[in-house]
Amino acid sequence: MSSLPALNALNFFIADVRDGLGPFLGVFLQQQGWSPASIGIAMSLGGAAGMAAATPIGLLVDSTRHKRALLAIACVLIVLACAVNYLAPVFAITVAAQMIAGVAAAAVAPCIAALTLGLVRQQGYARQLGRNEAFNHAGNATAAALAGLLGWQFGLVAVFVLMAGMAIAAVIAVALIRPRDIDHAAARGATAGAQAEPILPTLLGSRPLLLVAGTVALFHMANAAMLPLLGQAMVARGTGMDPAAYTAATVILAQATMIPMALLAAWLAVRRGYGLVFILALVALPIRGLIAGSVDHPLALIPVQVLDGVGAGLLGVAVPGIVARILDGSGHATAGLAAVMTLQGIGASLSSTIGGVVAQQAGYGAAFLVLAGIALAALALWLAGGTVLRSAAGQPATP
Repeated sequence: MSSLPALNALNFFIADVRDGLGPFLGVFLQQQGWSPASIGIAMSLGGAAGMAAATPIGLLVDSTRHKRALLAIACVLIVLACAVNYLAPVFAITVAAQMIAGVAAAAVAPCIAALTLGLVRQQGYARQLGRNEAFNHAGNATAAALAGLLGWQFGLVAVFVLMAGMAIAAVIAVALIRPRDIDHAAARGATAGAQAEPILPTLLGSRPLLLVAGTVALFHMANAAMLPLLGQAMVARGTGMDPAAYTAATVILAQATMIPMALLAAWLAVRRGYGLVFILALVALPIRGLIAGSVDHPLALIPVQVLDGVGAGLLGVAVPGIVARILDGSGHATAGLAAVMTLQGIGASLSSTIGGVVAQQAGYGAAFLVLAGIALAALALWLAGGTVLRSAAGQPATP
């Protein structure tokens, strides 16, 4: 039996584990009397720890043959950190737990990318990335629905139990991936028996990689704040809709759209290359911002979140795929992906600040238009780098 069914199951179950308790933690801490500022600081420090650790973890994943064990340990650490948060909601303890969870979560995507590349090699990477993302989004949607239902029935403790159960299932899925099926040279983008290239010249000297990183950072700088601002805008406009139901609807719409988009991205990458996938994703985002900024009807939720699913679903496949292609033969494919993810995280963290400041000073409509402008800058950067990127992005993936 192939290890790929286990990889698919891993992507499904780990979707709920990587983010820990997510927004439920903020609700729980608020119930414990925490101020919004304290909650924000604790979560921000956890995110900052994860961003700082991402590239070193990528180097570790490239260098070790124990990728399955590293991923299993990350799952356990996330669950233990969430348990500490639940049992001892004290500021210093929660900050430490969030930082541990952030570092552990930073290992998830690089480990899965490396295991996937090691199992299917470059030849099958695009197709399997599409399956990975489809199963991941299906897991997110399922977990969100179950967490909402169980949390409503039994309280936050049920959300933690659900996450712990999915973590156990993820660890079992990792164990079912057979070590002999993993080509560790292919997993790090190296030729069997070849020495890895020097890391800094490889990453910093690659113009295509830098262009991809800059484009992805701008994309997430434009994208990350749109969903929170959309919910806030609807409440501020007094639409009469239940905020919790509205937020749940936004998540479900986006995740449901991401599943077919991930499969489409893989199909396009095999036949047309990653370039077209990037362009479609980058075009969708400014349109999303324009609609969100100019239409104040609650039903604007539908096109706005469908376009969110289009952009995120396509890039979820295109980014690891093109990074693996750019760094093929270097021995640093996972480290390169982790570095790009670090810049992605920095862009996303700036998004909330930019969107929030503009919304406060000029209104929600202006905030969405500013974010749409940043999205256009991402598209412009990608198009400006066309000749540099064409060899990596413009050719079909190897079938």
